[in-house]
Amino acid sequence: MNRGSDDKRDEPRVPLVLRVQFPNQERMVAVTENLSKGGIFVQTDRTFTPGQELGLALSFPGLMNPVQVVGTVAWVRPASEDAPGGVGIRVVRDQDRQRLGEILSSAGQTRASDRTALPAEGYRVLIVEDNPHIVEMYSYVLKKLASGELAGKVPLEVHFSPDGHHALQALRSTQFSLVMTDLYMPVMDGFALIERIRAEEPLKSIPVVAISAGGPEARERAMQLGVDIYLRKPVRFQEVLETVKQLLHIP
Repeated sequence: MNRGSDDKRDEPRVPLVLRVQFPNQERMVAVTENLSKGGIFVQTDRTFTPGQELGLALSFPGLMNPVQVVGTVAWVRPASEDAPGGVGIRVVRDQDRQRLGEILSSAGQTRASDRTALPAEGYRVLIVEDNPHIVEMYSYVLKKLASGELAGKVPLEVHFSPDGHHALQALRSTQFSLVMTDLYMPVMDGFALIERIRAEEPLKSIPVVAISAGGPEARERAMQLGVDIYLRKPVRFQEVLETVKQLLHIP
């Protein structure tokens, strides 16, 4: 079932990326694409039925402890070449709408309070990806962020590695603020890279975003190894931007 024209939200939607866990199904982990006080869109390749009630735990590493809400599946977006599949979830209980409102308000306040808190030396992001076309897209997003076209100008350097082996060498020699990695690469794949990062004391606290076309098994394995956020390809411009801004606390 696709979203019907009569299924529109009254409240404005905000492109906010949060980790989603289903309390009754602990191994199911997804991310939000946007939120409003009245609903959530969750990217997922799992099958849900319109009208089905879902309990969700929304969180973000280092930024927000889990917040529990209950909603009903309102519509389903099938996966396509342009976007991963997902479900629109309508939230009607007053206490849950209030919780979503608090999340949205808190996100705005955090960004405002961090406007003068950017590190003097700036941020350094490492992108680990062997597909040059995807590298170009990520680079485009981050360079726009650094240039000030999308927000206030942010001191940001973007570095690239074609596989986990080269990435590990870079991480051991240079201090990075964030790693964005594919999972399926030659020489050393992203799974092995994440495992090494989380095992080495100087590296273990670096935020890691995995961006992959892998299915539920890949997501579950990546989350178990310690990624902070898992985004499913094809990933949208706004998802990359919002995830980077949230993990680096960029206003």
